Amino acid sequence: MWIWTYTSCLLIVDAAPRVSRMCDQGSSPVPSDLWPLGPTMISTESVLESGDQPCIRLEPLKNTHLPGKTTPTGGSRAAFMDSIPKVTANGVHDIEDRILRITGYYGYNPGYSSHRREDGSESHTETPGSETSGESRSYQTCTNTALKVLGGLLLVLCVSSSWVGTTQVVKLTFQSFSCPFFISWFSSNWNILFFPIYYSVHVVTTREKQTPIQKFRECSKHFGEDGMTLKLFVKRTAPFSILWTLTNYLYLLALKKLTATDVSALYCCHKAFVFLLSWIVLKDRFMGVRIVAAIMAITGIVMMAYADGFHGDSFVGVALAVGSASTSALYKVLFKMFLGSANLGEVAHFLSTMGFFNLIFISCVPLILYFTKVEHWGSLSSLPWGYLCGLAGLWLVFNILVHVGVVLTYPILISIGTLLSVPGNAAVDVLKHEVIFSVVRLTATCIICLGFLLLLLPEEWDSVTLRFLATIADKKSEEHAEELTESSVHTRSRSRANGTVSIPLA
Repeated sequence: MWIWTYTSCLLIVDAAPRVSRMCDQGSSPVPSDLWPLGPTMISTESVLESGDQPCIRLEPLKNTHLPGKTTPTGGSRAAFMDSIPKVTANGVHDIEDRILRITGYYGYNPGYSSHRREDGSESHTETPGSETSGESRSYQTCTNTALKVLGGLLLVLCVSSSWVGTTQVVKLTFQSFSCPFFISWFSSNWNILFFPIYYSVHVVTTREKQTPIQKFRECSKHFGEDGMTLKLFVKRTAPFSILWTLTNYLYLLALKKLTATDVSALYCCHKAFVFLLSWIVLKDRFMGVRIVAAIMAITGIVMMAYADGFHGDSFVGVALAVGSASTSALYKVLFKMFLGSANLGEVAHFLSTMGFFNLIFISCVPLILYFTKVEHWGSLSSLPWGYLCGLAGLWLVFNILVHVGVVLTYPILISIGTLLSVPGNAAVDVLKHEVIFSVVRLTATCIICLGFLLLLLPEEWDSVTLRFLATIADKKSEEHAEELTESSVHTRSRSRANGTVSIPLA
């Protein structure tokens, strides 16, 4: 078989110049005795100058003739010239290409070879558009990453700015209206707007046709399969509403005794309390670094109370701020226990029901405080409605960002935004109120913030850190080995140039 193939190839190569001469002279079609391969038509793929051998390809015979029949001669020169192969751009293929093409190797693509071409470049078969699609995918990935980073930074700035604005507006409101419970109650009533805002955004962003009542009933599944009843409404909403009110009221009372920086720093201790309660109640994983962070938070609290001595308004203000952080931690643990897997609609529904509960059942408390002259409002026209509405709006924005951000993004971003409120309030206190912080207070604030950052470490931080260090060690060892190899090569080259031989010692 191979002998026959090799003989056929020699005949083909020998016949190609004759065919070319006959075509140039305008002769009749090629006689059949020039093609020794029977029912197969031979065509040259590339005809080169200067006597180089052409590259031949076997192709099925398109026009078959019966023996003894003559081939039509009309337009023979033009038709035959069309069948002559053209010179390829890369020149003659190497020996491997010719052998594979002639033998009809299965799966062989013309022009593909493991060897280099004459121009020194390797031949590659690329799928059309593969490079473009790869570039588009990489560009899309980079764009998505950049958008996530920008969105996270924007969320952190919005959380910190809204919380700093809320704290500073409270301080301004106290200058003309010192009724902390009324302010807390008035601001909590704005939680009713949670679900209307969610429904408006839902209607704009989706094409789902649902009435507000239908959507409200759909989002009330966390109250049970039967929906929300009066008993379930009071049973599920009352504890959260009471904790919410206590958190806000104690925070406002602390702002009357301490600076905004001290209160915001002490409020950051709620992260440590959340970890302790989750470890005890929710049986979360024990982490030694978080125990250290909790100890640091407690140390900062003690130092803050000791800054002005364990007496006076300072100590009371520290106790009120710690109480606000404790109730906030209890609220968040209960929220995680009962609504941990809730979606955005259920969270908006729950916060709106809390606003209704605050409006219906807690409205009696401001009236009792007013008639007992604990908090005196004056006339409704004399109330600073601008400050009150601005405070309530900022507080609503902060609560929306906190609760919605936890559902849609990473909770660590919300925590970082809350932590950044400490330097934000400090900048406002120094620049506007000209507050001078003592060394003890600054140390206590730094210890609390450092403990807060330790609490943000993920659960697998130790194993991730060890893998990272191991990777760095491997890279350093590889670089050191490469340096040793290069130095030995240079040493040998210099020794050879000087006529000496260096023998390395073991």
